[in-house]
Amino acid sequence: MDRPSDIGRFQFVVLSSLRAAQLLRGCVPKIDGGHKRTVTAQLEISLGMVKQDFTPVAVAVTDAIPVLAAATADTPAW
Repeated sequence: MDRPSDIGRFQFVVLSSLRAAQLLRGCVPKIDGGHKRTVTAQLEISLGMVKQDFTPVAVAVTDAIPVLAAATADTPAW
């Protein structure tokens, strides 16, 4: 099995383990075959069916500020 040239060895292993965990949780495989879930994950990545998403997750910091302020307003000043 050949890994894609744009993915390093370590990244391939990490991405394969994340995809195998998805398959263990019940995600539908993108390829047919009677392979184990780890091999299925590696095959999906090597065939380009699974890619890593580098989109940053947006964190709403402004939502946490009122909660933090409310918690400190009731706290006595020492």
